[in-house]
Amino acid sequence: MNATTNTKMKDVLTTGEVAKICNVAPRTVSKWFDSGSLTGYRIPGSKDRRIPLTQLIRFMKQHGMPLNGLMTGQTRVMILDEEADVVEVLEKILEGEAKYEVEVAKSGFDAGVTAEKFRPHVILLDLHLKGIDAPMVAKHVKSNADLQLTKVIAMSGRLSDAEVKGLTAQGFDGFLRKPFHVRQVIEAIEDATAVVY
Repeated sequence: MNATTNTKMKDVLTTGEVAKICNVAPRTVSKWFDSGSLTGYRIPGSKDRRIPLTQLIRFMKQHGMPLNGLMTGQTRVMILDEEADVVEVLEKILEGEAKYEVEVAKSGFDAGVTAEKFRPHVILLDLHLKGIDAPMVAKHVKSNADLQLTKVIAMSGRLSDAEVKGLTAQGFDGFLRKPFHVRQVIEAIEDATAVVY
């Protein structure tokens, strides 16, 4: 992690912030809190819950949850694409300008291992990778309990409008047509990760 992304970690977190760090739904955090598994307090005169960072770390260790992502609270993006120039530009801009944490995978096996360790919020997936069944990857992500909230955004320069419309039914959360402008990529990631309360 370089110095520019090293933001001061807050001592007390909201349920939304805890949800993003643990990559779960905010209501899941509320359940942990209400059941007493995750210790914190309520804001007086409000239903809002607050979780001290020390309590969250203790809870995560107790349940064997990976602590990466905790220190940055950044959006984690995994890129699965073979086009080196596309990957290079995406990585540079997503890390540099958008301040995301980025991991790159070049094969299906790579992707599986990286996703388990990195627990991305968003996967940018090229639909035409050799030896990879992209819809199967999207379905696998959705059926994996640890990756349930991971959004999968398809990327392609060769799909018809009708094919694009069918992507949602195949488990994709968004689509980027190549060549795309980087601003579109950031917007797609922001749309996919917007936490709705």
